Amino acid sequence: QVQLVESGGGLVQAGGSLRLSCAASRLPFSSAVMGWFRQVPGKQREFVAAMPQSGPSTAYADSVKDRFTISKDNAKNTVYLQMNSLKPEDTAEYYCGACVYYDCRSYARAGSYDYWGQGTQVTVSS
Repeated sequence: QVQLVESGGGLVQAGGSLRLSCAASRLPFSSAVMGWFRQVPGKQREFVAAMPQSGPSTAYADSVKDRFTISKDNAKNTVYLQMNSLKPEDTAEYYCGACVYYDCRSYARAGSYDYWGQGTQVTVSS
């Protein structure tokens, strides 16, 4: 079965950096749309970044643009999220998602994704 496993979260001070990783298995990784979302208690899962199949190779939420970078290594079946200049408002559980089966054009919509990892906590202190 498909597995997505996030890692790399932790506690950092404001202005610091983290790199999240999402290792995928049993997934057509090279053709899937991979994305990162985050969620805090009581709120909806929020789009962070994705790698669309067409158009721009990367897409970002306005709140993280110019601070976060999404990338992937097809040979390693791994997608990354480099997070720089972290702010306390970035504190959340971060989830890796994969859209495989259906229309993946709406990459910023959580409902577009077929699979999710278990999440990794990012906490940014001030």
